[in-house]
Amino acid sequence: MSGLTAEQQALKDAYVRARGYWRPWTEGLLRLDPAFLQAYGKYAGYAAEKGPLSRKMCELIYVALDGSATHLFRSGLALHLRLALQEGATAREITDVFRLATVQGLDGCNLGIGILAEELASAGLEVDRAELSHKQQVLRDAYVAQFGDWPDFCEQWLRYDPGYFAVLLDLLADPQAGGGLDRRSQCLISLALNACFTALDPHGLRVQIKRALRLGIDQREIRQVLQMTAHLGVHACAVGVPVLMEALDERASPGETGERLSQGGQQECED
Repeated sequence: MSGLTAEQQALKDAYVRARGYWRPWTEGLLRLDPAFLQAYGKYAGYAAEKGPLSRKMCELIYVALDGSATHLFRSGLALHLRLALQEGATAREITDVFRLATVQGLDGCNLGIGILAEELASAGLEVDRAELSHKQQVLRDAYVAQFGDWPDFCEQWLRYDPGYFAVLLDLLADPQAGGGLDRRSQCLISLALNACFTALDPHGLRVQIKRALRLGIDQREIRQVLQMTAHLGVHACAVGVPVLMEALDERASPGETGERLSQGGQQECED
């Protein structure tokens, strides 16, 4: 592609200052829709510029969001993982992020067990109201000691399947080795995973916000996390703009395109 004009270079420089990166899709938008790129750069950069979270914490949150099974955006994950390392994140902290993203798989379980309990009651079926056994009490106390709360889904899993709750508690337990994420950082990342529109879980989000407030996390930090989760919407551009640029290049050189398609068809026949 040709060199940038002075205006385009200034826009690019401003975007890199605000977001810390430059990718093929931003290059494409710079040429196709610079006004939108400028607007997005200001919008997405606002949280990082005005919010109290460190750049390292922001990058770890983006690692969680891009690595989430509800999104799995590999190029974004690779980008923000490297930026997190540049900001001082350790490999152990990043694997802790992956642990929290793995636990996100429980959201459907926890929602479903609550609905099951409601429907059993509506159907007039017996609901376990017996006193908890000693083993169940020990499990409950261990959960409360670690998280400081006792959500309804915990009570339901503990009563319906205490064996499952026991292995669940092991999965949720803090990593034994040191050097990983502290409790505040874990809460902020879990908050982001529950708030993101790709896996929105209002019940889990409320649990995480309550935990954040109990941990003394400032409401400005919570608001910043909420703002950051919306940024994943731009991945429509991250995926779509390079495809559009490729299609436009093909239209600009139809002879070469036809030859490539012919060769591709021949190769498919040979395969």
